[in-house]
Amino acid sequence: MDRLIYTALSGMQASMNQQRVIASNMANAQTVGFRAELLDQRAITIEGDSLEARAMQQAEVRGASMDAGEVVRTGQPLDIAIEGKALLAVQAEDGSEAYTRRGDLSISPTGALVNGEGRPVLGANGPITVPLGAKPSIAPDGTVSVTDPATPDQPPQEIGRIKLAGWEGSPIAKGLDGLLRVEGGGILPTDEEATVLTGSLEQSNVKSTEVLVAMIDAQRLFAMRSKLIATARECDEGSAQLMRLS
Repeated sequence: MDRLIYTALSGMQASMNQQRVIASNMANAQTVGFRAELLDQRAITIEGDSLEARAMQQAEVRGASMDAGEVVRTGQPLDIAIEGKALLAVQAEDGSEAYTRRGDLSISPTGALVNGEGRPVLGANGPITVPLGAKPSIAPDGTVSVTDPATPDQPPQEIGRIKLAGWEGSPIAKGLDGLLRVEGGGILPTDEEATVLTGSLEQSNVKSTEVLVAMIDAQRLFAMRSKLIATARECDEGSAQLMRLS
């Protein structure tokens, strides 16, 4: 009976991980540029010298859905929606280069160009900084230019170009901070052909109806697996009664 109990218990743990992923996706259904997390579930057999009679189920987040979300017009000059499949390069909390689709940009009090999560936006030479008091604008190719309100007749001055990275052909994974990174380390190359749509934002690609259905299925699966443990107990008690009769 321990084999059945062990398998059912590991399945219940996998179902709980699945519920956490579903809850995270549901909570971020309105988050700009969010990519739905994908759960990888697989059976893992315990290897050893004895007979491989026990198997556990493991469930981990190993990637994200890269399907495009709906693009909404905002009219804000620093809002950008990345066209195509490119990713926006940002600086993670540890200083490394990471990637996202979140394009609700703004200027921090220190002059850094950051997205809605407060991540500095990267250019060819590192984080892009806007001079204090200057008025920034973003071109379709990601070039950031500024003008001085005191001298509106002067042409805009280019201060950097947002790095738009191409990821196709490179294995990427989603971290706990919600950012995408190259598996095993490294950085993605710049996609010179990538463009952005200014004054617009890409919404989350989470589909609420599909998430609700997945949540119901996960709850039913958890209930089925918990019932297996009760069934194993009944079988064990029945076997014990037969042993006493003999």
